[in-house]
Amino acid sequence: MAINFNQNSTFNLKPINKESVRGEVMGLLVNGEEIAYAFQTVRDQLIFTNKRIIAVDVQGITGKRKSFTTLPYSKIQYFSIQTPGFMEAFPDSELFLMFSSGFTATFEFKDKVDIGILGRLISQYIL
Repeated sequence: MAINFNQNSTFNLKPINKESVRGEVMGLLVNGEEIAYAFQTVRDQLIFTNKRIIAVDVQGITGKRKSFTTLPYSKIQYFSIQTPGFMEAFPDSELFLMFSSGFTATFEFKDKVDIGILGRLISQYIL
C-alpha cells in the first residue's frame, strides 16, 4: 500500500537498515538531521529522523517516479501507541499520530517492532 499523508491509512511497515534508505532522501536532510529509524512496505519507505517523518511513495510501473512527503514533529498534537497482545498469531504494533490540522495518520508495524522506541522519539520532540 502506498504511503500517503493525505489519507488516513494503515501501512504494513517492516524495519529496514538505516543505511538502505533511498539515496534521494539523504539530499533532503538539513544540517544536524539524522535518520533514526527506517521502515518499508513492498516499495515505499517511511523514515523517522530526529526532526521529522519522511515518506517515500514509489509510483508507476518502473518505480522511477517518487513522491516525497515530510511531516515535522512540531505539527503533531498528540499520539497513541498500541503494543502487540500476548501470544498473538500476527504480532503487530500501531502508531496513531494526530496533527494540528485534524488529520490522523495510522501506521501498522510488523515483525516485532519496539513501538516504545518510536514513542520516545516523538515525545522527545513534541513535549
